[in-house]
Amino acid sequence: MGTKTFLFHRKMLIAAAIGLVVIFASASFIRDLTEEEPIVPGPGVTEVKMLSDWFSGLANTAGDTRVFVLRGKEEGGSALIFGGTHPNEASGPIMCVVMIENAIVEKGTLYIIPFANNSGFTATQPGEGYPSRYHIKTDWGERWFRFGGRVANPLHQWPDPDVYTHYPSGQLLAGIDMRNLNRCFPGRPNGLLTERVAFGITSLIRQENVDITFDLHEAEPMFPVINTIVAHQNAMQIGVMANIMLSEMEDMLIGLEVSPEKLHGFSHRELGDHTNTLVFLAETCNPIQDPMRSRTDEQMILVGKCDFLVKGGQLGILYVPFDEKGSPLEDRVGRMSSTVQEIVNNFNYFHPDREILISNMPRWDELLEHGVGYYLREPD
Repeated sequence: MGTKTFLFHRKMLIAAAIGLVVIFASASFIRDLTEEEPIVPGPGVTEVKMLSDWFSGLANTAGDTRVFVLRGKEEGGSALIFGGTHPNEASGPIMCVVMIENAIVEKGTLYIIPFANNSGFTATQPGEGYPSRYHIKTDWGERWFRFGGRVANPLHQWPDPDVYTHYPSGQLLAGIDMRNLNRCFPGRPNGLLTERVAFGITSLIRQENVDITFDLHEAEPMFPVINTIVAHQNAMQIGVMANIMLSEMEDMLIGLEVSPEKLHGFSHRELGDHTNTLVFLAETCNPIQDPMRSRTDEQMILVGKCDFLVKGGQLGILYVPFDEKGSPLEDRVGRMSSTVQEIVNNFNYFHPDREILISNMPRWDELLEHGVGYYLREPD
């Protein structure tokens, strides 16, 4: 074989290899951009809708997302539970899925949005090395779920301004916060995509006269507001009672904070100010968000073990106890589940005329015992 022929063949092999890499990368990119994980509507689900059913400005956009309705046989109050405001905070969406696939509403109505910032689930955060999906083991196999970035995908909303002016307060925030759903409430109908998602959630609350709203979050161990309930001042009475009950009955170490009145764009501030709902935000401990974490992979999401954070706990620089057990997903989802149920119980005590009765939902100790996979149904 001549030198020219050899070089030609080598170039062709290199070109073919590059082509295969491009094809593989493109297929993976398109999959992450378009494929949604299956959710199995449980026996309590009476209807599956889209957020655009309450605000048509989201129709046929990446911001539109599924809303699962669980309506009881008896009329009563109503609650909205949404996770995935920040798609790199896994326990909120999983708590919503566990509720969708298990909960029975005896009285009242639940509206559940597992992936509130749907756009953000289609791309991970640059420079963080996050996996795009993770897998939860069950007795019958595995369920996969998307893992995204903190904000909406820039392919769906671009460019970021130098400074983001929050509507309607006029408060100035970082430009990237225009893609952060929890800086865009109450939203506006003619705004950019994330503002319209916030407006869609606000519209659902207004149109359905939602009594209680839960926004489910996670935070890094070095963040002060962690393992905490944040409540609008109108909801503090219920928040205090729920906090006491969780501490006394379940020995749950959990804090309680009132929403800052001058810090705008947050769900716990704006939804309480601009609607009649009683709004709560819940935070659990998520090691994969912490800049001091070790290897970033699925196990960090699922098990949450990290030698670096153990050392941080020993040095006293964390805001939550952290040891060799880590912060497993079942612990975080369990905290969410008990918190939501206890707040609903105390709402019922103060508002018996708007009672919401929910059954067949695990509490913190049950999720710790059985794991999350125990409560996930097999997709058909």
